[in-house]
Amino acid sequence: MSVLPLVFTSGWASGINAYAVVLLLGIFGATGLTDEVPASLQRPDVLIVAGVLFLCEAGADKIPYVDSLWDSVHTVIRPVAGGVVGALLAGQSGSLSDLAAGAIGGSTALASHFVKAGTRMAINTSPEPFSNIAVSTAEDLGVAGIITFAMFNPQAAAIIAAVLLAIGLAMVVYLWSRIRRFRRRRAQRREEKRLAGDARTGTGAPPG
Repeated sequence: MSVLPLVFTSGWASGINAYAVVLLLGIFGATGLTDEVPASLQRPDVLIVAGVLFLCEAGADKIPYVDSLWDSVHTVIRPVAGGVVGALLAGQSGSLSDLAAGAIGGSTALASHFVKAGTRMAINTSPEPFSNIAVSTAEDLGVAGIITFAMFNPQAAAIIAAVLLAIGLAMVVYLWSRIRRFRRRRAQRREEKRLAGDARTGTGAPPG
């Protein structure tokens, strides 16, 4: 399928910001930049809803812990959106190839969603909000850039998306292994301090 690279790329991007993907594809199709976008994604009502939801996500995505709550709500929405967009890009005949494209878009969106959600949960352990703002802005620009690039060179865009997905999965595993080790060490230090305090109390040392 010649549209498969675009399906994969849009699936990856949908896992990060599904509303931006629908909005960008709809605009590109409506302006005649590409003929790969189905008419259903170019409808004004679809573009308006996608635009409003994109603005909501752009705000929620930059607030610590609110972004993780938003991600949890979208655990189903983003993969479903990736699957629907993939199936629409492949065609609307209900054939096996269309269903396969939907499965590819949905599974890719699910994987990239877990990368985003896992990264955000790790970043939220930081006490300052600037990391969230920087990462969210980078994600928005990355989605816009790679979807735009996919309009002109879908094969290269799909390769970039695959590399970013692999790097993201590896980074999430690394971050969470570091966080688990940090939490274990912190819990161990607290336990040691508690035992030391109990020992001092047990020897009859006067209270501080």
